[in-house]
Order: sequence, then C-alpha cells, then structure tokens
Amino acid sequence: MELESTLILLFAYSLDLIFGDPRQLPHLIVLFGNAISWGEKRLNKGIHLIAKGMFLTLILVTLSFVVPFFIFQYLSQYSTVITVLISTILLFYCLANKTLVKEGLAVFTVLENQGLDAGRKRLSWIVGRDTSALTANQVRIATLETMSENLSDGVIAPLFFYALLGVPGAMAYKMINTLDSMIGYKNERYEQFGKFAAKLDDVANYIPARITALLILIYSFRIGGIRTVFKEGKKHSSPNAGYPEAALAYVLNCRFGGPNIYFGKVVDKPYIGTNDREILHKEIFKTSKINYCVSLLTVIFISLLSILTQLF
Repeated sequence: MELESTLILLFAYSLDLIFGDPRQLPHLIVLFGNAISWGEKRLNKGIHLIAKGMFLTLILVTLSFVVPFFIFQYLSQYSTVITVLISTILLFYCLANKTLVKEGLAVFTVLENQGLDAGRKRLSWIVGRDTSALTANQVRIATLETMSENLSDGVIAPLFFYALLGVPGAMAYKMINTLDSMIGYKNERYEQFGKFAAKLDDVANYIPARITALLILIYSFRIGGIRTVFKEGKKHSSPNAGYPEAALAYVLNCRFGGPNIYFGKVVDKPYIGTNDREILHKEIFKTSKINYCVSLLTVIFISLLSILTQLF
C-alpha cells in the first residue's frame, strides 16, 4: 500500500466515525441492492436455479471489482487528489461501524424506556428472526449477537479486503455480503438460487471472522480465552458468525444462542457460552466500546503494515 492508500483508509474511517450511514445521500449499497433485485427477478425462475444464481453472483462481484479498478487506473493518470477523494467516499460507503453501534444502542434504549413491545419492534429492524415472542433478555442477546457478527461483516472484512486489494477489493466484498443478505437464505425462494452467493460469503468471511474474534480478545486483555472461543465458535451453524459471537460472549461472561424463529420456522441455534444470566442495560456501552476499539485496532494495524512495507 502506498501513502495515498493509507490516507484513504484514515479519511474513510474518520468519515464513518463522524457521519455513519448517510441515509440522506445516494448509497453504494442501495445501488448494489437494486442490481441484485433486478437480476433476481429475471433469473430466479424455471430450471437450473443454482447455475443462474451463480451466474448473477459472479457477474455482479466481478463488475463491482473491475469497474472501480479501471476507473481508478484512468483517474490516477490525471489527478491524485480526485482519485483519493473518490476512493475515500467509496471506502466510507463500505464501512458501517457507527451505524451498527447506533442501532444496537437504539434497541437497548427503546427497550429500557418504552418497554418490551417497542424493543422487539426496534430489534426487528436489524435482524432476520421473528422478534414478536422474545423476552427482554432475548432482545438484548439478539442485539449483542448482531453487533458482534456485523462487526466482522460490516467493518473488519471490508478493511481486510481493502488491505489486500484496495477499494475495488472492499467493494467486491461488499457486493458478496449484500448478495448473501438478500438471496443467501435457506427458504423456498432462495435456497437454490442463493446457494452459491451464500457459500461465497462463507469463504470471503472465513479469515475476517476469526480476526475479529482475536481482536476482541486482544482489546479486552482476554487472549487466554482463545482456545475456548474457537471451540465455542465451531458450534454455530454458520462457519463464521460463531467466532465473533463466542469472543463477545466470553468477554461478557454470558451465553448467546438458543432457539429462534426465522421465516416462520423454529431454528434451534446452539448455545455459545455457559453463563445463562440476564444481560444488563449498561453492557451495551461496553459492547459499543469494544466495536469501536476493535475497528480502530484494525485501522492502526493496516496503517502500520503499510508504513513498514514502504520502509522495507
């Protein structure tokens, strides 16, 4: 990574800290979502659904990498400033930590101040499960699970692919993750069509999910729990989501998982962690701090790696 790449990283990370998700502006993920929706409506019918889903996935992921790659190749010949500016904005769109923390805080606050029904409804904005029958503690647990999992998906993974492949890499990852969130479900409509997208998302998140778990332990000075966390993380049905969840459960000394309802079906998720206790309201602030600091650790590590690369 060159100096410009480090500046892009620092600027984009700072923008996310300040503004979060700019809902009032056109968003990269909306564009990705529209493209996925357009393709899904035309291809997800008839026969050969797995092949059609794979075709759509490969086309969209390839375009999300190739288009910005060649745009930046062209712009870099004329203006470094414009290249850095556009790159910063695009990487900013790929990060979602402030919004993630904001949403988690909102669920806990609504639950605390407006009651269980309001808390359930607010949680439904950020999770795919049925929240209508959850207890107050289950609402808090679901929020913390989502915050740990999406710390990996929404922050660490985009930064990881940025470090490897620049802004085009972060954008390609974001397309993979958006595809999974839209068509990667195991239900009647998407199980075949979204199978390849879901598997590709599993592959893309394999390393970032484990890095996230490790960084949670490092920040919390609980690195001694790494064996326990990696053992617990394997219990999850997802090959990746269990690791950051297990790390947060270990740090908070609590238990995640258990049966939940997804799209009308009961899914018996394995328990992660052993201490079946009530989650306290104040623990959302500790979790938010963990999310912010793990993100900062990642940015610092990538920046130091860039500097060392340039020096040696």
